[in-house]
Amino acid sequence: MADAVTHAVTIRHNFETAHRLPQLGGKCQNLHGHSWWTEVTVSAPAMPEHIVIEFGAFKRGIRQWIDTYLDHGTMLGADDPLVPALQAQGSRLYRFGAANAVPAEKHAADLAWPTVESVAVLLGRVGAEVLAGMESAPGARITAVRVEETSVNAASWTR
Repeated sequence: MADAVTHAVTIRHNFETAHRLPQLGGKCQNLHGHSWWTEVTVSAPAMPEHIVIEFGAFKRGIRQWIDTYLDHGTMLGADDPLVPALQAQGSRLYRFGAANAVPAEKHAADLAWPTVESVAVLLGRVGAEVLAGMESAPGARITAVRVEETSVNAASWTR
């Protein structure tokens, strides 16, 4: 019996975003920023057209979402007392755990705080939405997301 083969492609993108984690205490309770890097992997069991997905379209979809909602903005928990102040200033804000989530925040409605682990889940959901809107090999799906918030700290989500 032959080993099962899986074909995969991975895109990588970076963004600059602030967050804070007051529920953890320590230095991360302060508002601070990172140069985040993410990798999103799409895998498929076969590739009849010799591609898993078209790289350009997938990269554009992921990058456009990140650049629109996260880049040069702030990620906060919906209950964070800084939310009203940043909203009043017209700052780009992405809320995690928002009961009254705007459409873009639906991906993080069940994630209370913007931990690096939650950002990996968020970007996996965004990747799945982008993938659903494009042609791909049969059975293609998001199978891994890696998010680095610093050069030494990362979290991953895998299927």
